[in-house]
Amino acid sequence: MPTILMIFGWRFFFYSNERNEPVHVHCRKGDVEAKYWLDAEDFAVVEAHSYNMSSADERIVRKIIF
Repeated sequence: MPTILMIFGWRFFFYSNERNEPVHVHCRKGDVEAKYWLDAEDFAVVEAHSYNMSSADERIVRKIIF
């Protein structure tokens, strides 16, 4: 799972073989993690799944992705 970016303690990464899933990125910081779908046509980031993530964490991660 190659790391794309490490910033503010967040690690952004992807798995190289997730078959038929749309373009997305995983992020993790300690015991907090999430997966975001990336929609380039609509310039949108949609949370696919999260674990132990606060609303403040969500805002930070979305800003980093954008």
